[in-house]
Amino acid sequence: MRNSDARPESMEKTIRSFIAFELPTAFAQLAAELQNHLKAQGLKLRWVRPQNIHLTLKFLGELPVGQIADVSQAMQRAAGAVAPFRMQVQGMGVFPGMRSPRVLWIGLGGMTDALATLHGRLEDALADLAFPKEKRAYKAHLTLARIDRGVDARKLLACIAQSGQFAPEIFQASELILFKSDLRPQGAVYSPLARAPLGVALHG
Repeated sequence: MRNSDARPESMEKTIRSFIAFELPTAFAQLAAELQNHLKAQGLKLRWVRPQNIHLTLKFLGELPVGQIADVSQAMQRAAGAVAPFRMQVQGMGVFPGMRSPRVLWIGLGGMTDALATLHGRLEDALADLAFPKEKRAYKAHLTLARIDRGVDARKLLACIAQSGQFAPEIFQASELILFKSDLRPQGAVYSPLARAPLGVALHG
């Protein structure tokens, strides 16, 4: 008699995953301060936990466990060709625009050309593994909150203008990380699965 609970061998286990830079502790403190300031002004948004904010380069979705090693090697090939570079956190804004805001973000400046080069190399390396390239232009940002429909856009704009003039926070982008994302009732929990230092060529 066939066991109805048995899983077909073709149904390989997958994990929700993405590739990103981890941010320094000082940024989490800055993000928390900005969120508290915006909350005090009466904004009711879906806030991202400060410790969960990363500089994401590629969202992979449901990644088969058997592909983790291949993705790690692709990351190392891309990262090894780009030297570590400096970025700075600066300014605030929304996507896609104030008429219909969906995401409240913190902006990034600094060596954005190096970041764009790394992103392009990562896209190429992952395309070799059949991961589709992003059709839209890559716009580096840090998601501070997600915005529900019906928000007062005028009030949101005023709050951004008041809170977005903070001193830039500088950090060194030196290591790509493949993160596993576990969605739990209390929020997402991210765990590193693989690391790829920048400027370290992959041999062999």
